[in-house]
Parts: sequence; structure tokens; C-alpha cells
Amino acid sequence: MIPFLSETFGNAASRNHRFGWDAEGAVTEAREKCARVLGARPKEIIFTSGATESINLALKGAARANMAKGRHIISTTVEHRAVLDTLAYLGTGAFDIELLPVDSTGAVSTQQIKNAIREDTVLLSVIFANNEVGTINPVAEIGSLCRDAGVIFHTDATQAIGKEAVNVEEMKIDLLSFSGHKFYGPKGVGGCYIRRQPKVEVEPLFHGGGHERGYRSGTLNVAGIAGMGKAIELAEELRVEEHGRITLLRNRLKKGLLERDELACVNGPEDDSFRLAGNLNISFPYVEGEALMMSVPDIAVSSGSACTSAKIEPSHVLKALGLEDEMVHSSIRFGLGRDTTEDEIDYVIERFTTEVVRLREISPKYEAYKRSGNK
Repeated sequence: MIPFLSETFGNAASRNHRFGWDAEGAVTEAREKCARVLGARPKEIIFTSGATESINLALKGAARANMAKGRHIISTTVEHRAVLDTLAYLGTGAFDIELLPVDSTGAVSTQQIKNAIREDTVLLSVIFANNEVGTINPVAEIGSLCRDAGVIFHTDATQAIGKEAVNVEEMKIDLLSFSGHKFYGPKGVGGCYIRRQPKVEVEPLFHGGGHERGYRSGTLNVAGIAGMGKAIELAEELRVEEHGRITLLRNRLKKGLLERDELACVNGPEDDSFRLAGNLNISFPYVEGEALMMSVPDIAVSSGSACTSAKIEPSHVLKALGLEDEMVHSSIRFGLGRDTTEDEIDYVIERFTTEVVRLREISPKYEAYKRSGNK
């Protein structure tokens, strides 16, 4: 990124001089790298400021461009807020939004989707891998179902790219959103895959200059795009090796926490093959998740979704899985990554179990639980 923040400071849309050509070359290279990882064509990759913008472009753009075909849109109750809030906005207008429930693991079934599709269904949006409980949905099966039914299929793949195999052709994905920072790229840059064959019609969110083939006007963040291109290339090169290593660390963390706390329980898929390797969501009954987080300030975890952590309210994802409010409020999400070590895992196990015991002992509800004879 450094050359494009200092010496090579041209505008990628300036095609009359060397500075612009150099910047355009960096953008083209990054576009090709993103396309290779996703199994797409370079011209199908549109650069944005991140997944939230990409989701808005995909959902609003596809819905508005295809209104004549139908106004029924299907999604699920466990989507990221970027999807749910965008759909809520569309639902205040001409569109009929249907959110499908999920099972206790956080997954939606193809049969549910098949039953929900109507003649006027125009768009389906299902998250590839859930950001809170790590559930991986059957995306390829959903893609085939949508293709057969003539329904546009969008997936929020923000959590999946760099961690799971993602191929838009094999999975019959029409629209896909992602952010660079989720695979160790810079923040504030992302992309939207828009299928060209068969072509998916998408209206732009805003206008002014016709950049990115008219889908996303505005001067490109060349340095950010170059950094994201390199990051996605590295993430794909390391994906299989890192998946195995991180899975072992995640299982070590889970085993250590559950063995030392008989009340703790895992939220999400029981079968770890349907969970992101770096995700672990655990409820510690009779302990407030916020209090637990504050007691271990040297450890970076979250209670519920990080994007809603400013609000002290039950996680909509955990509620959708059927958890009671008390269990939701006692949940902690652990995220493991490329830099996580065994020593850190062991340290977290020790710190958390110590603090859980301390906080639980001062909990009136735990005292009542013990008095009831459940020890």
C-alpha cells in the first residue's frame, strides 16, 4: 500500500498520464486477485468502502432493477444488521420482506427456502457464515435452488472469504458482499460481486462519473484496494493450513472451558464442520457477559455481535436460536485468527474460568440455583 500513499498518488480514473496509469494498474491487479479467489471474472468485481455498502448496493440495486419481475424478498432472522436494516428499509416501500426462522444451530434449510419461494419472489439473501455463532449455511444447495427457480441469490460472505472455500460459479451465487479487513486487509475497503453471465441487473446507489462500470461512482481508494488485493491473495494461500491450525486451537479452547465449567454451554452448531474454525460462542450461566468482559480487559472478546455491542440488548442471533434472555446475556464470543497461539489459548482458559467462578459466587441467581439443590 505504501507506494500508493506516497509516490504513486495518481487517480485510477485519470487515463491521460503515467500517474493515472500506474494507479489503474494496481486496481486492475487487485481486481484480478479478488476474482481468482472467488472464481469470478475480473469485470464482475466492484470495489466499495466495505461489506455494508456492498450489501446495500446488492440488495437495493437488485430489488429496484427487477421490480417488474416481483417484489417478494426472502432472508433469514440471523443476518448481519447490514442486511436486516437494508431489508427493513426496502420493506417500508414497495417490497414484501419475509425472514425465515433458523434451527437451534443457526442454519436455514433448503426446504424452508423452497417452501417460501413464490411466483413473485425476486431476491434471496442468506448469510454464508454467521458472524456471531459461526454457522456455515448450505450455500451451494441454496444457489442451485435459486437458479432453478429464477430467483437472484445474494450472500453476505464477509466472514467466509479467507476462511472457507468460496466459488461463485460452483455455488451459483449471483451477488456477493465482502470486506477487506476480515481477511487481514485494510479497513474501509471491500467489494461486491455482480454476475455478468447470466447478467444480474443492479441499479447503482448513487451517481456521478460512472466509475466501476457505472455501479459505484467515486474516486477509488487505490491504496486500500491494492492492500486488499494482496491480503485476499495471502489469505487464500494460507487458508487450508490456517483452517486446520485454528480449528485445533478452537477445540483446545472449547475443551478447556467446558471441562472447567460444567454449567457452560456452546451456542451454534454441535458439529464443528458446520462452524467457522475461528469462532466459539459460549454461555456462562449466572454470569453477566458484560461484567465478564470487563473483568478481563486484556483479552479481546465480545458479548453478542461487535457491531451492536454499544447497545445492551439481547443478541438477535442468539434469540433466533431459541436462547432465553439470561443465557443470551451470559454469552461470550471468542474469535481466533492467524496470530493466535497455544499459550494465548491456555491463558484465556485460566483467566476466564477464574473470573467465571468469582462472578458466579456473587450472583444472587446462582445462590438461588444452589439452594434449589442443583449442585
